[in-house]
Amino acid sequence: MRKTSTILVVGLLAVACVLTAGCTGGGGDGSTVEKKATLVSTPYGTEQSSACVLKEVLGEAGYDITLKEVDVGIAWSGVANGDADFFVGAWLPTCHGNYLEKYEDKLDFVRKNLVGTRCGLAVPEYVAIDSIDELNAARDKFGGKIIGVEPGAGIMQGTDEAIEKYGLDYTLQSGSEVGMLASLKSAIDRDEWIVVTAWSPHWKFIRWDLKYLDDPENVYGGEEYIVTYTRKGLKDEMPDLYAVLERFTWTPEDMASVMYDMEENDMTAEDAAHTWIDAHPEQVEAWIGSAA
Repeated sequence: MRKTSTILVVGLLAVACVLTAGCTGGGGDGSTVEKKATLVSTPYGTEQSSACVLKEVLGEAGYDITLKEVDVGIAWSGVANGDADFFVGAWLPTCHGNYLEKYEDKLDFVRKNLVGTRCGLAVPEYVAIDSIDELNAARDKFGGKIIGVEPGAGIMQGTDEAIEKYGLDYTLQSGSEVGMLASLKSAIDRDEWIVVTAWSPHWKFIRWDLKYLDDPENVYGGEEYIVTYTRKGLKDEMPDLYAVLERFTWTPEDMASVMYDMEENDMTAEDAAHTWIDAHPEQVEAWIGSAA
């Protein structure tokens, strides 16, 4: 998954909001305050795909949506503090569970917008272990490292817990998703063993033959889902927009197709969103409803 914006910290905002991300299309004329809203997204293909598709759809309904790309903790706190209006990338109940526990009372739950996600540790299929509790015995093959992503990501906190729960003699290497994917590609090209933090839907499972390691301690949970949250008061202030969010739901296959176009077909997030929207007019019309 590629990042589509440069993140700038704005010192006066407690949540350190950033400048707009890679989706630039859509939006109304901005002539009325109630037609403007801020959507936050994290810098991962999963959230970029859903945020960009929804931004474009709301643009067709006449809304001027500002899309800001931030780290996951800032996304949660930004909506909870009212510095952003809504977020469609809350992975629950496990992956972002710690953020939900912290901010739930300050947010409005809208709905599950995608069901069938998963988080965990993944390895190439050729790796001859199948469970997290086998990692210590194969430590030398993996170089004693689990390749991760940004430190604030929910899966990184879950992996810290997994290291403790399983007593793993491993170091969790933080970095970025781009770096993790580069390491994964390099290892697969050389038929080397590698273990990475992983989640799905994600295009890497289309490009490479990967498998999740079994998690007998259930640290990462089972099948997850993605939720839409808004700031308090949005439903009353912008009922038509809120109604679109209540109708916004799609499948892992939908999300994966947008991510695939971004990565494999070298599309921008905006172009990939438009491609999906053009191919699903009835679904888009159902989301918009009477909001247009």
